[in-house]
Amino acid sequence: MSSRGGYNVNDNSIPLHSMDSKEMPVGEETDGVKLKPKITLVNGITVIVGSIIGSGIFLSPKGVLDETGSVGLSLTVWLLCGLFSMVGAYCYTELGTLIVRSGADYAYIYEAFGPFLAFLRLWVECMIVRPCSTAVVALTFANYVLYPLFPTCPAPTIAVQLLAAICIIVLTTINAVDVKWSMRVQDIFTYAKLLALALIIITGIVQLCLGEVEYFQNPFEGSKWNAGSISIAFYQGLFAYNGWNYLNYVIEELKDPYKNLPRASWISCILVTIIYMLANVAYFTTVSPQEISQSPAVAVVFAQRLYGVMAWMMPIFVALSTFGGVNGILFTSSRLFYAGSREGHMPEVLSFIQIKKLTPAPAVIFMGLTSLIYLASTDMYKLITYVSFVNWLAIGLSVFALIVFRYQRPNAHRPIKVGIFWPILYVAVSIFLVVVPLYSNPVETGLGVLIICTGIPVYIICVVWKSKPKTFTRWIDSMNYLIQKLLLVVPAEKKEN
Repeated sequence: MSSRGGYNVNDNSIPLHSMDSKEMPVGEETDGVKLKPKITLVNGITVIVGSIIGSGIFLSPKGVLDETGSVGLSLTVWLLCGLFSMVGAYCYTELGTLIVRSGADYAYIYEAFGPFLAFLRLWVECMIVRPCSTAVVALTFANYVLYPLFPTCPAPTIAVQLLAAICIIVLTTINAVDVKWSMRVQDIFTYAKLLALALIIITGIVQLCLGEVEYFQNPFEGSKWNAGSISIAFYQGLFAYNGWNYLNYVIEELKDPYKNLPRASWISCILVTIIYMLANVAYFTTVSPQEISQSPAVAVVFAQRLYGVMAWMMPIFVALSTFGGVNGILFTSSRLFYAGSREGHMPEVLSFIQIKKLTPAPAVIFMGLTSLIYLASTDMYKLITYVSFVNWLAIGLSVFALIVFRYQRPNAHRPIKVGIFWPILYVAVSIFLVVVPLYSNPVETGLGVLIICTGIPVYIICVVWKSKPKTFTRWIDSMNYLIQKLLLVVPAEKKEN
């Protein structure tokens, strides 16, 4: 998919489409243009927590409860999803410190299984997982912002889509302009969403102390124990935990990754699991299971019951939470596209770096534009099913790569080495999450398989086929040059492994 046009800081010669030195910002050198380590441990924690806590804890309680059928089983699923995410994060600390390259899953699959499977992972991430996740969180943001204006009826679809689009465009601009801006947004909105959840949790504790335990009587009554329902419930719950591996995508920008990656991962996963469990318990102290099943805005119903005239706070807090969630997805996803482009699996221009602010501006913009397409659908629960199937298939394969590396590279330097039991357990559960829905939800999962397969001809045409017509390559070169001129971007200095 790559083209060889454009200005390369690693070449001694100047290609045809190089940017003239007069066009560069005054005082800027192009030598050594690459992503810089700017992310601290605190930033890393806010990246993970901010990416995980987006729309899931406000959207997924309905989905988990619908599939489990009882309070007790739904809380069990939430806890198991948290523990499963911790195991995954533990495995990813070894992968991230063994292969210190942006791209996470894509980089690990590439190293373990070669370019073809890595390309398919990149393809489904680009076409489904990341833009679809961004759209889901942005739509949740829009629904909660508009809720006070339409308290007794659903907000107009066009209004929801327009507001979600504005959210994506604003955050795309921020991420393309400056890493420090995007980190500041991430930090501020992460603290805001933690404040919102702290309010819910404290209120829930007060309710428990007042004896509000009606919905915890016979907690497993009505449970759906069939494997299909439980697997879909896990999809809904794991969607709320999605993001625990996002720091691996930007590891080249993390300061002291050997220490900060495991610390940030463990602190974040433990914190989020505790918050999610307490928040769900708080919901059940006030809102009945039937009401949760009927309303996707469970946090708003909770606030209306208990906060009276101050109930307006909750939609605002949820909007802040989801706004920060969109920012985290955009920030990390653009680095995945950047990593894929650097390997020749995406258009070369997506690996270009803005020479002044050192951001992968073309990749950020590409991610934002792709996310806007998914706003055409507002059925968030179907979108979650599409995302989850392909996502856990790929993450399971990434963790399986850890097992492969133990045999391929037995003597490699491993600052962190996990017990082999944990990746085996994670892969086994991933197989369950992938195989069972093929029978219980064949339409949604079948579409996921179909979209994965569409990557095969794309790989053959765009990657394998090298002798493309000169007219096509010249057009690509001219487009690269135009984007270079517009965004002041150049190819990044290649990272040595």
